[in-house]
Amino acid sequence: MNKVVANAEEAVKDIMDGAVLMLGGFGLCGIPENSIAALVRKGVKNLTCISNNAGVDDFGIGLMLKQKQVKKMISSYVGENAEFERQLLSGELEVELIPQGTLATRCLAAGYGMPAVFTPAGAGTEVAAGKETRNFNGKDYLLESAFEADFAIVKAWKGDTLGNLIYRETARNFNPLMAMAGKTTIAEVEKLVEPGELDPNIIHTPGIYVHRIFEGINYEKRIEQRTVRKYK
Repeated sequence: MNKVVANAEEAVKDIMDGAVLMLGGFGLCGIPENSIAALVRKGVKNLTCISNNAGVDDFGIGLMLKQKQVKKMISSYVGENAEFERQLLSGELEVELIPQGTLATRCLAAGYGMPAVFTPAGAGTEVAAGKETRNFNGKDYLLESAFEADFAIVKAWKGDTLGNLIYRETARNFNPLMAMAGKTTIAEVEKLVEPGELDPNIIHTPGIYVHRIFEGINYEKRIEQRTVRKYK
């Protein structure tokens, strides 16, 4: 099976209006920059985006929010994105805020083929509204359903043409979990190599989870906030 596609446009060509997407990254670290930019150019709308947060106003998922391409965000926090906050407070955007660990666990459950998991996070708070609660050994747990995403879009440091992926340092974040969980997983990498060139002992995502892969270009790797001190 040939998993290699030419570029981001080809990778996302069948993502249509109303799709449910998982997008790897934490802040702006490890986000699939090329794929998001391609979705912005494509103009697809009414998307449900599952991502830890929406980055910043003028980069990453923030660009899709600006173009009103996103109908619903499922995230753990609003972060540095003022437009995300504005749309949330004005009621223009449906937002499901969930604990960060629950976000990761619901991705993991989808990857493992589990329909749901019990977690203590959020029990006894407004997070529990409308959810089944059970008590195990004297402690309350919420029943959280696995995510069902049409596509998972992730970014890795290196990958081979079979789809095996290696992430670099903290850019790993949510990417491995989401790569396992999507019905179709798209991976963009900084360097695409031939099979056998990656050390099998350090592969983070086996190629069995990846359906499409391409080598990205012009990565900016922005930082949300850069704090420096004046040189004396």
